[in-house]
Amino acid sequence: MNLYKLIKILAIVLSLVGAGFFLYILIQGNEQVQNTGEGVDWFITIAYITLLLAILFVLFFVIKGILSGNIMKTLVPLGAFLVIIAISYGLADGSEVTLSNGTVISSTQSKWIGTGLYTFYMVAGIAIASMILSEINKIRK
Repeated sequence: MNLYKLIKILAIVLSLVGAGFFLYILIQGNEQVQNTGEGVDWFITIAYITLLLAILFVLFFVIKGILSGNIMKTLVPLGAFLVIIAISYGLADGSEVTLSNGTVISSTQSKWIGTGLYTFYMVAGIAIASMILSEINKIRK
């Protein structure tokens, strides 16, 4: 049995178990679940297991792909992404912020939040621009 079939079977089993716990929570009723939390713990555990397995499989296949293929095809986009993060870090404002509930966000936290937002905007802009350019090239041909 190859790895693809094993992962597919594991995904189906985890999906069925998660769906079963979801139905169990629905059957219990909203008030019962809110008062006792019964069934939620297992549902969250399945979600954590699924997330962990997804991360492990992604890391496994990424490392396998890097080692079996041309490493430059992997390192160039990774370097470009790191450059985008560095530019975003430079653009981000690192001022202390007080929220409406009185919680204070430190300047370091504010700087990293801004970095994440700027990185998202840049990557989203690049993705949108590449889709538009791809469509323009299709129209030309």
